[in-house]
Amino acid sequence: MITIQHPVSFSADYPLKRLGPADNLLFFDIETTGFSPASSSLYLIGCIFYDSSAACWTLIQWFSDSPEAEPECLEAFFSMTREKTVLVHFNGDTFDLPYLAGRARHYGIPFDLSHTESIDIFRRIRPCRKLLGMDSMKLSAVEQFLGISREDRYTGGQLIQVYTDYLTSQSPARLHLLLLHNEDDLKGMAAILPVLSYPDMLRDGGTFSESRLLSPEETESFGESPVLQMDFTGSWHLPVPLSHTVSGAKLSFRDSSIRCLIPLYRGCLKYFFPDYENYYYLPAEDMAVHKSVGAYVAKSARKKATARTCYTKKEGLFIPQPKRIWEPEFREEYGSPVSYAAWTPELLSDPEKASDYLKLLLEQI
Repeated sequence: MITIQHPVSFSADYPLKRLGPADNLLFFDIETTGFSPASSSLYLIGCIFYDSSAACWTLIQWFSDSPEAEPECLEAFFSMTREKTVLVHFNGDTFDLPYLAGRARHYGIPFDLSHTESIDIFRRIRPCRKLLGMDSMKLSAVEQFLGISREDRYTGGQLIQVYTDYLTSQSPARLHLLLLHNEDDLKGMAAILPVLSYPDMLRDGGTFSESRLLSPEETESFGESPVLQMDFTGSWHLPVPLSHTVSGAKLSFRDSSIRCLIPLYRGCLKYFFPDYENYYYLPAEDMAVHKSVGAYVAKSARKKATARTCYTKKEGLFIPQPKRIWEPEFREEYGSPVSYAAWTPELLSDPEKASDYLKLLLEQI
């Protein structure tokens, strides 16, 4: 086994403390001769970690310079995970970690990763696929989304041939090529970390800052409906501005802010009383009244209310809400999926409820 270790420049435009303490982080990537641990072998494991004694980020690579050296590489990696317990990778939950486990079992090497935390960048951003507008979530697609230009001269299949040639020739040039490719992949992991700001944003939401009621003239794309503008700020920072429409609302994401444009409903909606057994429905007035009041109405002018007819009506402006945040709730008809709250500026006097409203919208992305 050949071990290479030296300091590297490793800076990320993303707060690493969101992943864990720097001393615990271990960024890693593996190189193999195939996809199945049953019919291929591991020839390189590369890691970047923070060396607190030297106060710098350090690259370490374990290279299998012969087929017999593979178990040493595995043992060296598992030994490091006893101290570095936060494993950061791209698609490692699906490939790298199961592959390492399979090769360890092949050699009868004991290992235990139950004490580690696995942070798979691919898995974290996958729920954001619709928001990011990406057809593919491959590493190259993520780099393209972030505007990262990285020329990868060799495919995985070509590198397998380079490794095969190395085993025969022991060529330093081929070794350098294999090590450099792995190092570039690891450094590239730091470059794509800002993409994690999108799942951070969807999870954390934002803090309500201000609102404004816009006239139809200011928002032509919404037709004649008045539009409520709500602004939020967050502790995350998005590398690429985006916009998305959900439940009729337009959300714009930029830097550390979210702007929501929510078309309000103007018209007549119904509030349905929950205890309809205690109400009469008055067909002429198209409304329900409590039995204590309905007792004074002629029997011919009243009916026992049902869940569908036990309502009172209200005219005005209403804000749609995917789930109940503000009360009372109004609906177009009984059982309508969307509920509304009567709009008044005081509705947003509680900033926590405004932030809860944003989270409901983000959950639908």
